[in-house]
Amino acid sequence: MSLQFDLANVKCSGCANSIRKAVEAIDGAQVLALDPASGHLEVEADDSLRSAIAGRLHRLGYPEQGSVDGIAAMAASAKSFVSCAVGRFGEDS
Repeated sequence: MSLQFDLANVKCSGCANSIRKAVEAIDGAQVLALDPASGHLEVEADDSLRSAIAGRLHRLGYPEQGSVDGIAAMAASAKSFVSCAVGRFGEDS
């Protein structure tokens, strides 16, 4: 089954790399497509994994668009900068 996510704070290929690694670390989940420009993510996974995937992405700083606001949105944005930097280091490996 294909699961669709529209993520906040996705800025570049470093973010995309971090997202891909986080999602694919979940047994049974495979990234099919990820557009850093729009934050749209498509994952091949059983629907029962949706909340686990969304939760992992939220903890990395990439919550689903509109799911957080105020201070929580600022915290998610700050976390995404760290995840992005980590993802950039992993791009060449």
